[in-house]
Amino acid sequence: MLNNKLTRNLIFLLGGVVLCLSCAKKEDAQKQLSGDPKIDKLKLPDGFEAELLYSPGEHDQGSWVAMTFDDKGRMITSDQYGFLYRLELPPIGSGTSTEPKVEKLIVGNVAEPQVGMGYAQGLLYAFNSLYVMVNHNSNETFSKPTGLYRIQDLDGDDQFETITQIQEFQGRQGEHGPHSMRVSPDGERIFMIAGNHVDVPEMDSYRLPRVWQEDNLFPIIKDPRGHANNRMAPGGWIASMNPDGSEWELVAAGFRNAFDFDFNEVGDMFAYDADMEWDFGMPWYRPTRINHATSGAEFGWRTGNSKWSPNYPDNLPAVLNIGQGSPTNAMFGYDAKFPIKYRKALFAFDWSFGMIYAIHLTPNGASYDATAEEFISGSPLPLTDGTIGPDGAMYFATGGRRLESDLYRVYYTGEVDTYTPMTIEDLPQEAKTRRELEKYHVKGAPAEGLEKAWSELSNEDRYVQYAARLVLEHQPVASWKSKALAESDPTKKIQAILALAHHASDSDAARMLNSLIQIDYKSLSDKDKQDLLRTIEVILYRYDEGADPVKQKLIAFLDPNFPANDNMLDRSLSILMVHLDAPSAVDKTLALLQNAKDDPNYQKTFTASSDLIFRNPQYGMDIANMLANVPPAQATFYANVLGGADKGWTPAQRDEFFSWVKNALTEYKGGRSYVGFIDRARKMALSSVNPSDFDKYDELSGGKLLSSSGNEVVESGIQPEGPGRRWTVEEAEPLVANLSGRDFVRGKAMYAASLCQSCHTMQGEGGIIGPDLTQLGTRFSPKDILVATINPSETISDQYHATVLELKDGASVMGKLYDEDDQNYYISQNPFVPDDVKEIPKNNVVLKKNAEVSIMMPGLINRLNEEELKDLMAYLISSGNPDHEVFQNKATAQK
Repeated sequence: MLNNKLTRNLIFLLGGVVLCLSCAKKEDAQKQLSGDPKIDKLKLPDGFEAELLYSPGEHDQGSWVAMTFDDKGRMITSDQYGFLYRLELPPIGSGTSTEPKVEKLIVGNVAEPQVGMGYAQGLLYAFNSLYVMVNHNSNETFSKPTGLYRIQDLDGDDQFETITQIQEFQGRQGEHGPHSMRVSPDGERIFMIAGNHVDVPEMDSYRLPRVWQEDNLFPIIKDPRGHANNRMAPGGWIASMNPDGSEWELVAAGFRNAFDFDFNEVGDMFAYDADMEWDFGMPWYRPTRINHATSGAEFGWRTGNSKWSPNYPDNLPAVLNIGQGSPTNAMFGYDAKFPIKYRKALFAFDWSFGMIYAIHLTPNGASYDATAEEFISGSPLPLTDGTIGPDGAMYFATGGRRLESDLYRVYYTGEVDTYTPMTIEDLPQEAKTRRELEKYHVKGAPAEGLEKAWSELSNEDRYVQYAARLVLEHQPVASWKSKALAESDPTKKIQAILALAHHASDSDAARMLNSLIQIDYKSLSDKDKQDLLRTIEVILYRYDEGADPVKQKLIAFLDPNFPANDNMLDRSLSILMVHLDAPSAVDKTLALLQNAKDDPNYQKTFTASSDLIFRNPQYGMDIANMLANVPPAQATFYANVLGGADKGWTPAQRDEFFSWVKNALTEYKGGRSYVGFIDRARKMALSSVNPSDFDKYDELSGGKLLSSSGNEVVESGIQPEGPGRRWTVEEAEPLVANLSGRDFVRGKAMYAASLCQSCHTMQGEGGIIGPDLTQLGTRFSPKDILVATINPSETISDQYHATVLELKDGASVMGKLYDEDDQNYYISQNPFVPDDVKEIPKNNVVLKKNAEVSIMMPGLINRLNEEELKDLMAYLISSGNPDHEVFQNKATAQK
């Protein structure tokens, strides 16, 4: 540990661990801090109190990621990499004086350190049993593979001794595996959710017909860094089963990695799906979102760049886009002793940025409108799971990935009003119609459903229309195929032929397309135009050879309508025209690329990206970097389409396209896979140039700027060779005991490569986000500097902490306090754009406090090998002086 004087003065550090208690109390009489950092970091709504009940890590009990209550009111939890635990909790208001009684559950005939049952990412106590969702590759410690298990106490000794494997799951294991479970609204079945790394097991029935494919003519680029590259349709899924697991039904699919879901008071299901943060800035990026998972719902996750547009009719959109994050829990608050608006809310937990959102849902047609508010937040607050207890309080855990784990209880201190639940009769007519149609989403459904569904294919409500189309797909195709092709109503025709495309053959392709091009395109609404274009795409994807006789007529049908001066329609039209090798495809799409403008409201999120940067620097700095150089999403989309165009280019067009690519590589920053995606589109385009022109276009498009993998733009100067490692102070300290004879040139290069120069000034060069490091080596020891570099949040100077402002509306703002006057605080939220300042009126602030997280990212030196780390430390100790003693006796020790 550093002594107090060093703690106060270590200018290398960037954030603030110690909460400014006295300042907050002087400035604000409405909210007070308790003095317990683990409580004070929580932003709570008015009238709510929080208790820290237990810290498993302090008792060698791992990091808790799942919880449930049994029939005796006891909590059962699971360590992500270990045992199950059972807790008897003290009454509300006990504070820290009474700890829970914690019992490690030894299930089955095993002896420690073996685990009989654990490693769970989902727990459910139901039907006099504990259902355990194991996410694990079997090993010597725990023999059970990934799957769903039922454990029971059959001899009445209050211990679980019987283990039954209900279902083993195949696919890649890990955090994209199987997750949470819920009892169905009728109390008869169990629903479960799985991420996109789990194969759909054989089911007894399928509400989403098992005819899914990739259905995407967009030139496919799988993730350049290899994530989920072998995971194909249908992505993550939800299924239900009877209590003993002998009967299974697939309910919905197309998620990425939704960890949890829940049912509202009328039995509608909502899931909180994850984003792919590496896609940030790309046109196919999908933020974390709340999905209304209706019967047979498909949400269009596909690998790499192939994710479906939320506008496509063969999937359903989000009811609310939240923003970046890592969803871990979703639950309604009906059983909570909370104010009515929170009892009706869906609580959505984000692990990455420490937020519990309260999602407020209002029936609208067959689905819901959704708004959100920040309910609880904290930094750091890696939320893992939560539930409402028998006492009406909210319980939640933090931890995961072996992080420090804590168990909290949050309760309301005021009076609770009587709440009258909504019933099905209270729903709009469209919702009732949708539910009636969903009764026919089963194999062998009565034929009467076909007529009911047909009349609803033109329903203006998207969820009703979707449900009606699925009714057709559950009926024998022969009973409605001719009717679909002959339908005169254009909206019904489009939906019916989309259904047919899922069940047809090559021999049907020409008839389907001929029927569709009889439609008067210009008379259609924008939605029907989108649906028509998507239906054509699905037919061409599945039956391209069978469509050959109609392709010229199809080009003639589409060409007059391209471009459409609508971003989403032009995306679809560009895909189709390039796939069809239309003569005008390259020229028109290239013109769109050069003049593209992004729609600021497309997939608009509740949480602005800039508001997340300081909440978790490890993820937030990537966001900050991108927001300083935002890629043009619409133009990037066209670039990927053109990457797949192998015909119709002129030399001038090639020059124009490849010049754009080079500019995209050097001028913009995106998620971790941004450069790789651009490079793969570049390489697709290069594959169709004349071999004699390859070198010319490779250089013109920036090929020489890229690493061998194509995933990074190689910075000028010396770069780390690695191999790196996840450095700890204990591993690094012996290396810096003797630093004589180090390499100044490489030390300075490692200083830049580790991003130190981006934020700090040394010898008059560098950024101004953090403190000047010119005198660092004269004031602190090598170990002090190591601690500050490797564990930046351990101890943080008051001069450079981040500030949290809690607002009257329940939200909070986190960033660097840039300035203040009598009326306002001025907060800078992006270290890479420090002059972009948010003005917060002081009369809207109920509490000002320091954050516990340094704005400096951990792990910045993890790219370095031992010799590179030594050179970096020498450079820091020398304060950038090439004549310092650490560089003596080295031939390269020169400016």
